[in-house]
Amino acid sequence: MKLLIVSVGHKMPDWITAGFNEYARRMPREAKIELLEIKPEPRTTGKTMAQIMEAEAQRILAALPQSSLRIALDERGAQPTTRQLAAQMQDWMRAGRDVAFIIGGADGLHESVKRAAQQMMALSSLTLPHAMVRVLLAEQLYRAHSLLHNHPYHRE
Repeated sequence: MKLLIVSVGHKMPDWITAGFNEYARRMPREAKIELLEIKPEPRTTGKTMAQIMEAEAQRILAALPQSSLRIALDERGAQPTTRQLAAQMQDWMRAGRDVAFIIGGADGLHESVKRAAQQMMALSSLTLPHAMVRVLLAEQLYRAHSLLHNHPYHRE
């Protein structure tokens, strides 16, 4: 199973890249995390926010593997607990299906991306910086996997 994080944004601060890489490195081969960065639409072209989001949506949808389960990250999505995320991960592993988590840019995700997703998920009801979401998501995926394998990383 591959866990693909499709995220609008590039040229992230070093601490974002280091944080993401740390958790991605910890994942085993059977649940590998990969990052696919989508180039954001320039904000200096005079385009409206709707036009910017539409352009980013087209890039996102073109990059998504057709066979993967698509989960759009949005603050209005379902907020699973870590145990619930671990249970979902176990189901994905049993099914052998790749999962693509979609993180929007500074303005969020266009409705067309949300409609193309099979699930909507929130890491928090707070509005989070999109760059930080990739780190938080990678950490939660690592935590969920460690929980499934009785690793002491997760404590309750």
